[in-house]
Amino acid sequence: MSYGFKIIVTGDYACFSRPEMKVERVSYDVPTPSALEGLIKSVYWKPAVRYQINKIVVFNPIEFTNIRRNEVKDKLLLSSVKQQMKGGGSAEMYTSEIRSQRAAMVLKNVKYGIEFTFERTYLKSDHPDESDEKHYNIMLRRLRNGQHFRQPCLGCREFAIKSIELVDDFDLTQIAPQNMGDKDLGFMLYGMKFEDGGKPVNNDWNDPKFSDKADAVFYRPHMIDGVIDVAKYREEIKC
Repeated sequence: MSYGFKIIVTGDYACFSRPEMKVERVSYDVPTPSALEGLIKSVYWKPAVRYQINKIVVFNPIEFTNIRRNEVKDKLLLSSVKQQMKGGGSAEMYTSEIRSQRAAMVLKNVKYGIEFTFERTYLKSDHPDESDEKHYNIMLRRLRNGQHFRQPCLGCREFAIKSIELVDDFDLTQIAPQNMGDKDLGFMLYGMKFEDGGKPVNNDWNDPKFSDKADAVFYRPHMIDGVIDVAKYREEIKC
């Protein structure tokens, strides 16, 4: 049995970066499924659950703006944090030393409807015989209460959502006239297919080591009257 949800998210800015733009960030016109999966995982995530985006509704006109952003070139290593927590080492970073300024063309004033389902992976299940209803009810409760364990964002961490609303159905009359018609969005990134399949390569969930090896998966959707039927185009994904 498939358990589905429909939510509406809004934000001042969003950036779903095109991978072919190497230096400056340029956003796709619409969200990628993998970016929306990440947003949903910010509400409720377990290795035992996998989300699938089935439909994206673009309510507001697609508008871009140019900004300059300060980015850091390095990431704080988890191993450094763990070492400092044990009383040794240092987990410090000085942004003034690793900062770089980059231009970005991002989306503004966005509002998206997201229809998604989940399926079980049975990875790291606390109880192998636990029911799908358990995960469904947890997600339902968290969406109703506006709860999340990390701030949901629209592509980039600094572009946090303004609101997330659980709905019974989408009001398609609210879609902007500019989004009407059949718009070919070209080849878009669908997501990354990781070699490890979500399982630690060292088979240790207490101290997991995951593989960074992955293939980019692309698809070519059309936005028809503001709606992208992701499930329909999922059959056409290409590595």
